Amino acid sequence: MFEPRQNKLVSGFFSWYISFLIKRNFASYTYSDIEAGGTQSILMLANHFSWWDGFLLFHLNKKVFHRKFHVLITGENYRSVFFLKYLGGFAVSRRGKDIVDTLSFAGGLLEQPGNLVLLFPQGKIYSNHIGSVQFEKGVMQILQAGERRFRILFAATLTDYWEHKKASVRTYLQEWIPEQYVSLQLLKNAYNKHYQHAVEEQTRKAV
Repeated sequence: MFEPRQNKLVSGFFSWYISFLIKRNFASYTYSDIEAGGTQSILMLANHFSWWDGFLLFHLNKKVFHRKFHVLITGENYRSVFFLKYLGGFAVSRRGKDIVDTLSFAGGLLEQPGNLVLLFPQGKIYSNHIGSVQFEKGVMQILQAGERRFRILFAATLTDYWEHKKASVRTYLQEWIPEQYVSLQLLKNAYNKHYQHAVEEQTRKAV
């Protein structure tokens, strides 16, 4: 697998640059009020509709949760966008056992306090206008890591232009506390309930 790298100079610069790009390219970026908590690790599950998604949630983590950020990305992006590895990006390098090792690595991160692992369960980019979010099976291996001493957060990010020249972005957040037994279908249904609520809230807004 391709693991994250550490370089404070590179990560510090791109942390600033991402915040600069978001401010420059969007009319606003807002998110739900939610308890940041102490150092308990976080698994964040999010919809994936654009190139911006990881950067937006990286920025959100910096502003709200203050965890060490990690995100599962594609091997292609890991190789082609050099700085992603310094911002917590990790990836599958080849098919087969490496997929299992990569998911186990993500689970191991969640066993350590102070980490945030961002996962896009759809596996690839879909339109922001889909009716529901699909989940790949791999998410369950991460979810079942350790003794599940980490928080699970749902993030649904939506965009609208309203009266602005640039788009306004909002991330709707919800903490999910699962039952002792969790299936992929149960997880998917719980996330999509949050996603539908976010869409309803977004459509109630008026200029």
